[in-house]
Amino acid sequence: MANKDTLKTASVLAFERKLDVSDALMFAGNWERRDEPESWKSIEVREKSVRGTISNRLKTKDQDPAKLDAAIENPNLQTVDVATLPSDSDTLMVRFTLRVLAGAGTPSACNNAEYQARLKATVDGYISTHGFGTLAQRYAANLANGRFLWRNRFGAEQVEVHVRALSKGDVQQSWAFDALASSLRDLTTGGDNPKGLEELSGYIEQGLAGQQHVLLEVLAFSRIGSGQEVFPSQELILDRGRGDKSRTLYHVNKTAGIHSQKLGNAIRTVDTWYPEDAGEDMGPIAVEPYGSVTTQGRAYRQPKQNADFYSLLDRWVLKDEAPEEGNQHFVIATLIRGGVFGEAG
Repeated sequence: MANKDTLKTASVLAFERKLDVSDALMFAGNWERRDEPESWKSIEVREKSVRGTISNRLKTKDQDPAKLDAAIENPNLQTVDVATLPSDSDTLMVRFTLRVLAGAGTPSACNNAEYQARLKATVDGYISTHGFGTLAQRYAANLANGRFLWRNRFGAEQVEVHVRALSKGDVQQSWAFDALASSLRDLTTGGDNPKGLEELSGYIEQGLAGQQHVLLEVLAFSRIGSGQEVFPSQELILDRGRGDKSRTLYHVNKTAGIHSQKLGNAIRTVDTWYPEDAGEDMGPIAVEPYGSVTTQGRAYRQPKQNADFYSLLDRWVLKDEAPEEGNQHFVIATLIRGGVFGEAG
């Protein structure tokens, strides 16, 4: 058995995600009929051609009045994908499923048996001390507050999230939450938590611990108004040829949808343990090895601060130096997220 001084991180080390999210599909209906989700109609993605104007920031050489006038005379023609509610429907329904799997500390691939045994002992120690309760509470909070709706949540008059626990196709238990009454910043449980949130978090905790099979169906209803635009995921087109659409929306058989990756990012937005001097308090950020927030182009967990996942994991497993409690939660949450974490060659 290797000691602390000779044991090294496995060069092949991979973990499967333990919060397995499906893509979400989008449907239209009326708020009063949200107890009849099967009757709602799918929202189709369609094309629209528009005539835009020059509005981008100009280079200094293009700020000449004559050049600007000439540019404005040429219309900015473009074809885009759009998705909207019908004129007789005032509510969007987003529907997806979530499997909660056990085995957070067990790699799907590892080429170093001694490292795997040390890692298992480390994770087992965390589970015996803390359990999965803290993380499960935060995952449940992000279901209850509807964070996964992204832009479809903001500006809505009412948002309600229904979560159903399924077993062999039957609903075993269900919860309903007023998403706008739940905070996007405070994910900790307390006396003001929505009714049923602790039950839901306990259910997720049992799934992470392997105490029962957990499959959740999530239906979120966002009342935004008849005919209003809704916002599926936007596709990243790497090879864009001339004449292509300037915006392509994700759909499944023409039904508007949200990528599973985007849903998973929202559900794992639980990291409030990043260094305080990282900048302005952002509230929770998504669990990522370097605390990456792509919309800001920033990494809130810098290796130079020994705050990133790899620094924390190596000290914890190889040197038996356990980080503070918050960073222990972060490390385990990253293992739940999954990924390839082997030593760089």
